[in-house]
Amino acid sequence: MAYDRSVFVNCPFDDHYLPLLRPLLFTVIYLGLSPRIALERVDSGESRLNKIVELIGGSKYSIHDLSRSQAGEAGELYRLNMPFELGIDYGSRVLGAGRLRQKVTLVLESQPHRYKATISDLSGMDIQCHYSEPYKVIGVVRNWLRAQSFPDAPGPAKIEAAFTQFMADDYDALTRQGFSAADIEAIAIDELIARMGRWVTAGFGRDG
Repeated sequence: MAYDRSVFVNCPFDDHYLPLLRPLLFTVIYLGLSPRIALERVDSGESRLNKIVELIGGSKYSIHDLSRSQAGEAGELYRLNMPFELGIDYGSRVLGAGRLRQKVTLVLESQPHRYKATISDLSGMDIQCHYSEPYKVIGVVRNWLRAQSFPDAPGPAKIEAAFTQFMADDYDALTRQGFSAADIEAIAIDELIARMGRWVTAGFGRDG
């Protein structure tokens, strides 16, 4: 995939994040870019870290959601994977050479200034908040990409309408193919990305 059309996505992969991940991925695809995510391919013999480094190095754009870098309950250790991957990305940008110097990054959080309690080094960076709302995710990602390289990007409301239509169309299509509601909910991310890409490429959701 082309470097300047690839967007590395660093986010939680659990079921609770899916309502945010789906519109995030769709927004990237709707604007003509390719989301790159660790779940895009499954190979038990491949080092996860090596795969992540490869994806980061091959993507001009990166989106890092730190909203879930915390313990879920008392006594539980919070996860550091997402801040760690942000560190790899930042390091590749400031220490790398050539096209790596062109990298641009969006850091997401669920609440303003919450990151200061865990990663104070990010103070001064333009952290964007989605408040754990799918429509906010669409708006933040769309606005960031528009400011970077896509001045003619359609508005958030149009992208949300297209996303809603895709979800309905895809549900019907998968049902006809023999998927149950539980199957559709658990569809693999790589398959979901492919289906989003085909739907957008076919021109659905572009009218209006």
